[in-house]
Order: sequence, then C-alpha cells, then structure tokens
Amino acid sequence: MAAEAQPLSSLAWLVEAGADEAMGDAPVDRFIVGKPGPAIQASVKKPMMSPTPRREEPKAEADSIGTAIELARASNSLAELKAALESFDGCALKRFATNTVFADGNPLSRIMFIGEAPGRDEDRLGLPFVGRAGKLLDKMLAAIHLDRTKAYITNVINWRPPDNRDPSPEEAAMCLPFLRRHIELVNPEVIVLLGAVAVRHVMGKSDGIMKTRGRWLGYNVEARMVPVMPTLHPAYLLRQPAHKKLAWRDLQTVEQKIVSLHLLERLVAEG
Repeated sequence: MAAEAQPLSSLAWLVEAGADEAMGDAPVDRFIVGKPGPAIQASVKKPMMSPTPRREEPKAEADSIGTAIELARASNSLAELKAALESFDGCALKRFATNTVFADGNPLSRIMFIGEAPGRDEDRLGLPFVGRAGKLLDKMLAAIHLDRTKAYITNVINWRPPDNRDPSPEEAAMCLPFLRRHIELVNPEVIVLLGAVAVRHVMGKSDGIMKTRGRWLGYNVEARMVPVMPTLHPAYLLRQPAHKKLAWRDLQTVEQKIVSLHLLERLVAEG
C-alpha cells in the first residue's frame, strides 16, 4: 500500500512546489524561433481528424446520368435507343439483371402504356408484362378492343430491381433520359401510366395513385401536350381485385379518347 502511495505523494509534492510542465530528457532552447525540435514534435500528438466525406459516389452518379442523357439524345430510332440502353452500364440494377427489358407491342399505334419495372418473368424473357400481371394487362387491353398489335408497352425502369422492390430515385434517374427519349421517338397520341411509380417519375407527382387515377394529365412532347391517364397497375389489381372496377372506369375513359382521335382507324390505314 505504501509503495502504491509513494508516486502519488511525489506528484502532489511537485504540484505544491509549482511544477506545471512535463520536461523531456533532451534540453530545449526556447529562444529558437521556428518549428519545435524532434523531441517536442514526438511528444505532441496530432488531433484526431474526422475523415473527409467521400464525394466519389455522387460524382459517379452525376457522370452516369450525364452519359445516359448523351446516349439518349444521340438515338434517332427505337433500335438505336435499345442498343444504347444495352450498352449503358451506369445503373447498378443492370449488374443483377438477366436482360434489358425495352418494350413490346406496336409503336405505330400511338397508344403508349408505361409501367413501373420488370419482374422475374420479364427479366427472364426480356419483355414487359409477360407474367401474371401481364396476362391481366392483356385482358384489360382486350376490354377496350386493344392488344399488343394495337398498343405499345414499356416501363420506367429497364432492369429488374432485386426482390421486385420499388426503384430508388437514383436508379430511376439513370433510366429517365432513356424513357423521355423513348416517348419522343414513339410520339404517342395517348399515354396510360400503370401505377404510382410510373406517375411519380413520368409526371413528377408524389400523390397516391388513388388521388391521380382517372383524371387526364398532360405530358409535353416536342411542344405538344399529350393526354396522360394514370390508372392502377395490374399487379396491384391482382392483390386488390375489388378495385378492378376503378381501373375499368379509367380504361373506358381511355377508349373514348382513342375513338375521338380515330387512332385505330389511322393504324389500319397506315398499316
């Protein structure tokens, strides 16, 4: 006990004697102006600095979006746009996807349906709406005298998100330049948006689909406003079959627009 107390007693005696600085073994000339000597430098610890936040990922995202915009603008046909998408590696979703899902149907119909993202079957076959939701979409088209020879179908996202989750804003931002160019090249007369994700990214509206469905909106294509009808996604209707009546009302409104624009007659005449 006495041995342990001796260092403390010595330290207390030094403090009472006025010692307030620890000295090194090497003498230090206090009159030298400049950097401290090696002994002083070694005894002073540099303060811990928090690591500088990395800026590489945001820069990489911005670079990828810029590349997407350039590739999309340079595409002068649907074939060129599809090839540009297949060569684009800026979206992380592509790394886990089997196929790039571009579109299906007849672009000459001028009736464009835009969904959210590919699912498992779509990823496997490389075509949009070929699974259970796709079979329901075919029935919805047939209800208003359409099929895949009379309509054109694509998605906001061209690669399947893992576990069919909603795409992140960053993932959507990588695909939107291609989608906007896609719409310009198709130059539709009517657009039908399937589900909340499509409405959010095409129209920039974050309201729920129940608030936006059934009302005509407008999308600017080459200084021309194209009528846009938001409605319920077929996958949602498979989970909530009671809401099929709401989708049926929306589709009837779409059919009235198609008839008023004589789109089917024009398709037959041009075909």
